[in-house]
Amino acid sequence: MSIRLPEINYILISGRLTRDADVRMTQKGSVVCGFDVAVNRRYMDTVSGEWKDDVAYVPVSLFGPQAERLKDRLKKGAPVVVDGRINMNEFTDKAGQNRKILRVIANRVQVLPTADNAAGGDAFPAREAQTAPAADAVAEDDVPF
Repeated sequence: MSIRLPEINYILISGRLTRDADVRMTQKGSVVCGFDVAVNRRYMDTVSGEWKDDVAYVPVSLFGPQAERLKDRLKKGAPVVVDGRINMNEFTDKAGQNRKILRVIANRVQVLPTADNAAGGDAFPAREAQTAPAADAVAEDDVPF
């Protein structure tokens, strides 16, 4: 009897874009955005006792209507959350060498608010402050005792 394992191909990453997105059109006329996301992992070096960063640069492709909507917001340094699936692309380069590229095919990309775009009302407008009445403004007739 063999055990059947479920096959799950799902990835969720967050980080910052390392460059502006490359915007192209597919042969069928759909928009595709290609970009890289820098994902940091902080860890304590056991030898030196210092905190260090381990950075992974993850290539991402986003297709269709979402790529069309986000193409102008996918700029270098923008913080994003990407969920999607991993795809292995195999090809032969110009020198005749067989190559493989592991990339994320995004289902959804969310550009996170920053101080720059939140202040402009782009992502999440700030709520107006609600002020409580001053203690002196309460009339004596309103006091329950």
